[in-house]
Amino acid sequence: MTRSAFITGSGGGLGPAVVERFLAAGWNVTAPRRAEVDLNDPEAVRRAVEAAAPLHAVVNLAGGFAAGEPVGETPVETFEASLRLNLRTTYIVCHAAIPHLAGDGAIVCTSSATAHAPFAGSAGYAASKAGVTALAKAIAKEGVRCNVISPSLIDTPANRESMPESSWGRFVPPERIAEVVLWLCSPESAALNGAELPV
Repeated sequence: MTRSAFITGSGGGLGPAVVERFLAAGWNVTAPRRAEVDLNDPEAVRRAVEAAAPLHAVVNLAGGFAAGEPVGETPVETFEASLRLNLRTTYIVCHAAIPHLAGDGAIVCTSSATAHAPFAGSAGYAASKAGVTALAKAIAKEGVRCNVISPSLIDTPANRESMPESSWGRFVPPERIAEVVLWLCSPESAALNGAELPV
């Protein structure tokens, strides 16, 4: 049986490696780009999900990081932008996809190590990613297999450019994370639900 996956964030730093790994494993993949589907538009997401159904996996990779100022200096609009980018999009995709998920289907959401170890100026990002973890764990209690990955430093061109003085040995290649994501969506990991995996 050919399995089908709906993967968001395919144009990001991690997305291409995940899409490529699923395709290599023989999956049918629907990976809408931002220009095609606004993930903050519930109706647009619903149409995209229904066109791809039935689904055996939903992988939420869409999101983004933006360093800010301390909370006392950050406008609420900037804080809300992080929630929209990371948490709201994940909720909208899960809401649309769950009714079309096969019985043994799985959802993978993307949090961040920063959710557990915030730094100055990261309040919006850290809070939004902590919210993603809580959302995924709530879904897992509702009869849908849902797990979370929490990347630290991913070896992407953007990260290398923004942190040129960093030691590259600490960065994780996207291909390694893609293997974890594929496993989380496979029947072999069926016993795992509501877990958060640092990657």
